[in-house]
Amino acid sequence: MASHIARRKFLATLSGAVVAWPLAARAQQPAMPVIGFLNPASPDGYTERLRAFRQGLKDTGYAERENVTIEYLWGENQIDRLPALAAELVRRDVSVIAAASAIAAFAAKAATATIPIAFVVAEDPVRLGFVASLARPGGNMTGINFFSGELVAKQLEFLREVVPAARRVAVLVNPSNASRVESTVRDAEAAGRAMQLQIQVVNASTSREIEAVFGGFVRERPDALLVGSDPLFSSRRVQLTQLAAVHRIPATYPVREMAEVGGLMSYGGSLTDAYRQFGGYAGRLLKGAKPADLPVLQPTKFELVINLPTARALGLEIPATLLARADEVIE
Repeated sequence: MASHIARRKFLATLSGAVVAWPLAARAQQPAMPVIGFLNPASPDGYTERLRAFRQGLKDTGYAERENVTIEYLWGENQIDRLPALAAELVRRDVSVIAAASAIAAFAAKAATATIPIAFVVAEDPVRLGFVASLARPGGNMTGINFFSGELVAKQLEFLREVVPAARRVAVLVNPSNASRVESTVRDAEAAGRAMQLQIQVVNASTSREIEAVFGGFVRERPDALLVGSDPLFSSRRVQLTQLAAVHRIPATYPVREMAEVGGLMSYGGSLTDAYRQFGGYAGRLLKGAKPADLPVLQPTKFELVINLPTARALGLEIPATLLARADEVIE
């Protein structure tokens, strides 16, 4: 009888162990890697870019929620929040930080020297101190540089073709983004001197300040406007293009999304393509590639987009030669 009871206890113990073993094995399986996506703007308007980012990840074998997790942290256009957000990603011990602007990359760089960082930036990453060189980045950062140094000059050149009588051009920048302001103003003033244009720098860091800038144009009207590249301006593109229309100011923008919502024209690298490459680099870093060995990628194609209904509303005739050079003409 005692042996029978002992046998039953043994079988019960063995049965429990058989059930517990798979549970323990599952608990020991490695968790999915995590990408910390850091952006100073808000999610509004980023649907297509995020889709391209995920496609780049997919091209390297990663699908969100299947074998990789993405933690999205947005600054909501409050740049002073970024250091704390970057520090939060480090505390979460993410596998890779994807910094979606120079400001985000600065915050990530200050937060960690060990977690791999992929960036997508408009400025020269060497001058910003992110990498030692484009070919051999060194350190824990690499990524995509989607604008060239001649971008602002080309935007002014195209704007001059559309508004040949222009003499004074306002250049809108976000003073909270000091590195981008420096490069934009430097390039605009150099190109302005070459084209005999007077450059007037105007600043806006919030939606209200954007309104104030256009309110100032009532008193001192520029002949044309160049909107600098900045996450804030991308997120406020509808406001910017509507104000330009109300004040009847010909304006050029850095990304096609602005021309698509009513901006007169845009010229710049394809952000959709840049974000696909951005996601691809994040995926390669997850696979174990070293940032020091991945060269910084630059665009091979720049898009000129012209919005004809906006041109007609402003009473502008777009030269046929410029239309022929455009990558897309919105009818």
